[in-house]
Amino acid sequence: MKVLVTGHNGYIGSVMVRSLQAAGPEGVGLDTYFFADCTFGRPSPDPIALPVDIRDVEPSHLEGCDAVIHLAALCNDPLGDLDPTITYEINHRASIRLARAAKAARVPRFLFASSCSLYGVAGDEMLDEGAAFNPITPYGRSKVGVERDVALLADDDFSPTFLRNATAYGVSPRLRGDVVVNNLVGVAFTTGEIVLQSDGASWRPLVHVEDFCRAFLATLHAPRQVVHNTAFNVGRTEENYRVRDLADLVQQAIPGSRITYAAGKGRDARSYRVDCSKLAGTLPEFQPQWTVRKGIEQLYQGFCTWGLERDEFLGGRFMRLKRIQSLQEDGRVDAALRWQSLPARPPAKVGA
Repeated sequence: MKVLVTGHNGYIGSVMVRSLQAAGPEGVGLDTYFFADCTFGRPSPDPIALPVDIRDVEPSHLEGCDAVIHLAALCNDPLGDLDPTITYEINHRASIRLARAAKAARVPRFLFASSCSLYGVAGDEMLDEGAAFNPITPYGRSKVGVERDVALLADDDFSPTFLRNATAYGVSPRLRGDVVVNNLVGVAFTTGEIVLQSDGASWRPLVHVEDFCRAFLATLHAPRQVVHNTAFNVGRTEENYRVRDLADLVQQAIPGSRITYAAGKGRDARSYRVDCSKLAGTLPEFQPQWTVRKGIEQLYQGFCTWGLERDEFLGGRFMRLKRIQSLQEDGRVDAALRWQSLPARPPAKVGA
């Protein structure tokens, strides 16, 4: 099986391709390489890859593939808010273009990394896949649009599946510091403070990056009729946490750390809890291995092993919005998020 992974050079994609390779399928990447230098931990070669913007994908790029795992996007609310027009262009319209290209190339399976953020403002209610959408950000709205429009392409020869991931956490070859668990641990490790930007009452569903990838592998291996044109919440039902409870877990894991609240704190309107029982019941191959507590310990041990300073963690290496802004300030990427000069280094090949 040959699987093309868009956004393979990102936080989840760099784990996804390695997970595919370990499980047997041939993983091929496709990426813009904005985050090629945003590495963490032991260096490892990237897979064979196509340096292509998803806005430019043609059916010829996808020929011979058995499946597409579509991860590429402007991934998180601050980056998505930078220019909502560009967010919709990349996250929504380019995703539809990619799906159509995959269908034209006779790729039978299309796995889309959607997001639980499409539930938006939901309070304390537990949400299954039939819950109403209530996104409040361009990022969340773009996910709704892709699910709606790609579902219309489904037929006997083209089978999409929509995996609505919980908020990811955990160590990756291209770590992100702007997702909640990673951020709390990174700031605590480098400053001794666990800084909450809200009152901490909002709910977040969480999934370790490796378990996220396990869900995609289980979907690839599932019979087509079981996953055809359907959606799954990706995570574990018991792994929904209030942000303030996450802070308590971080404080327990990092010696000498203390919880503080940012000035003017209020409740974060984005609050949702998700029921992931459909995934567990439909795909018995999916066997998650991580809890948030274990993930916090993994991050802490990783930071101890590889070292981490405050300015490094909060700078452009691990914060996606700051990385893009830095590329723009240097004139290497324009306002439309197109390269004006080549990436710092050419894409690495397996075995290079």
